[in-house]
Amino acid sequence: MIQNVQSIHFSGICGTAMASCAAALKQQGYQVTGSDQGAYPPMSSFLEAQGIPIQSPYQASNLAHHPDLVVIGNALSRGNPEVEHVLEQKLPYGSLPELIKHYFIRGKRSIVVTGTHGKTTTSSLMAWVFESAGLNPSFLIGGVPRNFGCGARFTDSPWIILEGDEYDTAFFDKRSKFTHYLPEIGVINNLEFDHADIFPDLAAIQLSFQRFVNLIPRNGMLLANGDDENLQSLLQIDHCPISRFGLEAGNRVTANEIQLGPTGSKFAVEGVPYQVPMVGTLNLRNALAVIGCARHCGLSPEAIQQGLSSFKGIKRRMEIRAHVNDITIIDDFGHHPTAIRETIDALRVAYPDQKLWVAFEPRSNTTRRNVFQGELADSLSKADAILIAQVARLELLEASQRLDPERLVSDIQKAGKPCQYLGNADSICRHLTQHAAPSDVVCIFSNGSFDHLHTKLEQALTECSA
Repeated sequence: MIQNVQSIHFSGICGTAMASCAAALKQQGYQVTGSDQGAYPPMSSFLEAQGIPIQSPYQASNLAHHPDLVVIGNALSRGNPEVEHVLEQKLPYGSLPELIKHYFIRGKRSIVVTGTHGKTTTSSLMAWVFESAGLNPSFLIGGVPRNFGCGARFTDSPWIILEGDEYDTAFFDKRSKFTHYLPEIGVINNLEFDHADIFPDLAAIQLSFQRFVNLIPRNGMLLANGDDENLQSLLQIDHCPISRFGLEAGNRVTANEIQLGPTGSKFAVEGVPYQVPMVGTLNLRNALAVIGCARHCGLSPEAIQQGLSSFKGIKRRMEIRAHVNDITIIDDFGHHPTAIRETIDALRVAYPDQKLWVAFEPRSNTTRRNVFQGELADSLSKADAILIAQVARLELLEASQRLDPERLVSDIQKAGKPCQYLGNADSICRHLTQHAAPSDVVCIFSNGSFDHLHTKLEQALTECSA
């Protein structure tokens, strides 16, 4: 893949990781081109600033210059004109995770953070702890840490920190992305069923994570959530050291003297006090994973605490988007029942005496399906009032597979909580504008834009106060 390559074309260049890698390679002297179906800020602006033009739409002529390597994005499949041209002309091609492995990870010390939940937060916190300790790490994260303002960068540091996604690599490589990341240190936050579009059951996900564990070398380490029953079968290994973290007795890295407060958590690990400016038990576990890894890598408690205390969070993870008329609007990426439940629990700690509204868009490939029909009702019922939007891309699912919003509403109402199905962002915005009161908190759950509900609600509430 890396022999005699001078020119590289990225099909699907507007993805955050694709664009970041393309820019880094251009800075190293490679000839870089790229294409995508649609280009819009911030990635279009980023690529323009890097001097990389975006060709649109996808078409065979975008490859007329016969690049030495074509990197095919995860979203592309058979039928795409550039994919078909690559296969017909037998052009050299590969996936983005393969490119990352060969160009950015080899020769470095790789820390790969995986798990069904919390990997963006944990990898962001890990990168900042290493950064604040002066280690200048490379990182690739599926979110935007506020301390950095970007989701990826590549440096000459020996350290690279990667968010390890279990989703498949490309249409021609159905292995999880994290199998390409050469982990020296592997972190597994937790393991649950997810990605129902590519995994048939929990056992299939466990198999994929087992393959990841098998890649950790004997001079590396596996850090695993010792509280998670679904992980236990993966930890019966002796080819590398294992360190368990968690809140239960028996874990090597565990928290004592825990104080969960509205602005963060205080706790001790082996008698050393720590505090982290993130609320909830979920973020306490994320911090324990970071502390365990950072200690293993030689960072002092003082250096670790310096990073923890100055961490500013991540966009779209309990992100406060606005305060309008004393109403707080929060954006969260949560789309799995467990993530939603734990986020609501954390918001209860942060806002203990305030009414909590939740607006939920079933948009991910799993929540669009009915595999979590009952679990979603249980999680959403933890809020005070719930508004449900239409299932995204209904036409792509058979009726027997779809989440049933009306049943979801009925189940939540049976739990004693007011819940309505309002279809789209405009209807939800109107309802909240009419019914949300001062001191209320509105958390908007979606792994997409939710038709810009956050901005619409802020504007509508502002107009009401004018």
